[in-house]
Amino acid sequence: MDIIQKFSTEKDCRKHLAKVRFPKGVPCVKCGAEPKRVSRIKTRDLYQCLECGYQYSPLVGTIFTDSHIPLTKWFIAIYLICESKKSISASQVGRTIGVTYKTAWSLCHRIRAAMKNTDFKRLGGILEMDETYVGGKSHGKRGRGASGKIPVVGILQRNGSVVFSIINEVTSGNLEEMLKDAASDEVELIITDEFTAYKGIGKLFKHERINHSHSYVRGVVHTHGVENVWSLLKRSIIGAYHKVSRDYLPLYLAELAFRFNNRKEENIFDMVLQQA
Repeated sequence: MDIIQKFSTEKDCRKHLAKVRFPKGVPCVKCGAEPKRVSRIKTRDLYQCLECGYQYSPLVGTIFTDSHIPLTKWFIAIYLICESKKSISASQVGRTIGVTYKTAWSLCHRIRAAMKNTDFKRLGGILEMDETYVGGKSHGKRGRGASGKIPVVGILQRNGSVVFSIINEVTSGNLEEMLKDAASDEVELIITDEFTAYKGIGKLFKHERINHSHSYVRGVVHTHGVENVWSLLKRSIIGAYHKVSRDYLPLYLAELAFRFNNRKEENIFDMVLQQA
């Protein structure tokens, strides 16, 4: 209700977007002139650079560019995606803001694209590493070795952030390469299960494995954190998305990672606007 009341008009939305995007004043988005060399055309809600003469709105270069959807609806959709712990379907977004499913689907994916991590910081401390398999229902073997599934590897910093990687095959080489890209020199310990492909990690970092056939916790050695993340992903797929393709899976993972990594932030709505 706060979002609806605060941003009830297009003018309110544009004003807030400009404030979030240009907190230190509006520069020229074309030539980079300082804010003091940019004037505002109030009658048209535009800005004009006094250096190069370029006229532009606060929407130029954003995910809202050339969109026929009012910003009031965009803002509600962003809020719904930010605040839905297990995500929300395009159908539900469409019904809520009053647009077609096709429009809502495109809108949701633009928002997810804006949620991609633009300032990645390598992980440190105690890390939990595990993989899951995403795909439709299949007959026969489940989990590791199942045909038609998409392997997704997750690395979670204990009490911190998570990163995902979609790989073609779960091999020692692929897992080690992902770890080299994600982990910093400040890693204290990597924790995995007993899967054979994780054996080589010990060559790179201190490594402990937990055998789930005997126990799930051994002191600090457990993978509960990353398994909780997989639970959120699977609940999202089963309860909201129902089906995800390999082409768009990175966007769904970006949404999950953004919400999870910023779970302690008070205003992730504005954070999405900043990245949008």
